[in-house]
Amino acid sequence: MKIVLTGSISQIGKPLTQELVQKGHSITVISSKAERQQDIEALGAKAAIGSMFDADFLTATFKGADIVYLMETLDAAGDSFDKEVDFIAAINRIGRNYKQAIEQSGVKQVVHLSSIGAHMEKGNGFLVFHYNVEQLLKQLPDDVAIKFIRPVGFYTNMFSFIQTIRNKGAIISNYGGDTKEPWVAPLDIAAVIAEEMDKPFHGRTVRYVASDEVSPNEIAQAFGNAIGKPDLKWTVIPGEELLNRWLAIGFNRQIAEGFLEIQASQGSGILYEDYYQHRPVLGKVKLADFAKDFAAAYHSEA
Repeated sequence: MKIVLTGSISQIGKPLTQELVQKGHSITVISSKAERQQDIEALGAKAAIGSMFDADFLTATFKGADIVYLMETLDAAGDSFDKEVDFIAAINRIGRNYKQAIEQSGVKQVVHLSSIGAHMEKGNGFLVFHYNVEQLLKQLPDDVAIKFIRPVGFYTNMFSFIQTIRNKGAIISNYGGDTKEPWVAPLDIAAVIAEEMDKPFHGRTVRYVASDEVSPNEIAQAFGNAIGKPDLKWTVIPGEELLNRWLAIGFNRQIAEGFLEIQASQGSGILYEDYYQHRPVLGKVKLADFAKDFAAAYHSEA
């Protein structure tokens, strides 16, 4: 099949491209960076260099594809420390461009990388952009089949704990405790996407992706043991204090407040209500596996 992938060769895109090429599919990878072309071609794929903010480019690239894989990230919208960026508006624009390009190119099968929290119109911080894009794509004609893939929080997001552990001797958040929550490895997400591309497309479907279910305290214990700090704790502080810390280091306010609301919804459990109603089979990469990668990153930055 001819498959077009957005998102370049990121932590999901690279293993996904490798697996699809190995299966014999003809893969085109969209990247905004010309310097990525050589790396994309080295994987056996074709590079299409252009912007997700250019609907005409997307339309031309999508034309003739059997399947298009769509994703959008904060990085595509701007720098988290740029105080002038409206991330929600920028990603909404990407979503509108995707919709226009699918309509004009004639693509009939779409896989959209959405997120946990995409079932919520509010209370999910900046994850609301996934809700917004899902709603835009649902406006496409009924003969466009869409698979919405909703991964939970990425293990790799927890690399952000490294500096706090160094500077404060703890993981710090506005929630914590012993309640388990799901986390996922990019490799497991890529495997699910590849699997879904090989299955028939019918209507609009949702599939959650998770690798393990662990509590904040279990995460602190696993990371502490892995980095040689067995007494490491996951410390809870008031949300306002955490917000002020983020703003003090220069975070865009929309991003800082968005993170805060996401973490509050994790702590209350509302972020996971739909996930637990459609609980997936867990993937292969467990917290113990990621703890080794966390330790390697921690020690490499020493």
